Amino acid sequence: MTDPDRSGAISVMVVDDHPIWRDGVARDLAENGFDVRATAPDAAAAVRIAKAVLPDVVLMDLNLGGSSGVDATREITAVLPSARVLVLSASGEQSDVLEAVKAGAAGYLIKSASAAELVDAVRRTAAGDPVFTAGLAGLVLGEYRRMADAPAGVEPPPQLTERETEVLRLVAKGLTARQIAEKLVLSHRTVENHVQSTLRKLQLHNRVELARYAIEHGLDGE
Repeated sequence: MTDPDRSGAISVMVVDDHPIWRDGVARDLAENGFDVRATAPDAAAAVRIAKAVLPDVVLMDLNLGGSSGVDATREITAVLPSARVLVLSASGEQSDVLEAVKAGAAGYLIKSASAAELVDAVRRTAAGDPVFTAGLAGLVLGEYRRMADAPAGVEPPPQLTERETEVLRLVAKGLTARQIAEKLVLSHRTVENHVQSTLRKLQLHNRVELARYAIEHGLDGE
């Protein structure tokens, strides 16, 4: 997997069944310095090609003609756990958003987003941030709150330090690493170190899973 911090170029694959849209997105990303390694028109091709080109970020449409972007997301995140899937869909329906996130998507962007918003979303997704079109993050967090088995107020597990727990609470609120750094008056690298340490201790893979964990353990409140 390409390390964007070392290479300076985040590798991307674009999956969409509309060739004009697919090629246009790929062109916009390439012009903004991304390493567009491949495109794919359907779920089967997306999974096969992703295994070959190893993208950092997969931009995934949900409606791929006769195939499902949700299925492709589930398969890609299963075989390539370090790849992050950012859904780019025309649908903002709650059921579609939740289904995609449950399949492993790291974020969800509506196709009406501007080119600048798309570029920023891909960069943030590659950095490990959960990225959602305005309004959708609350929807996702609200659903996981309703699904949570643990009551609010459950104490954090003893293996997390006070600072790690503090960072975890802010991750659950949807803050980026830079926003957390500003709020806690820490360096961006220090926050990233706390996040990575927490991921290792809890045996989780990304910030989306951290947010779910925090909600399920009552750590997303004030």
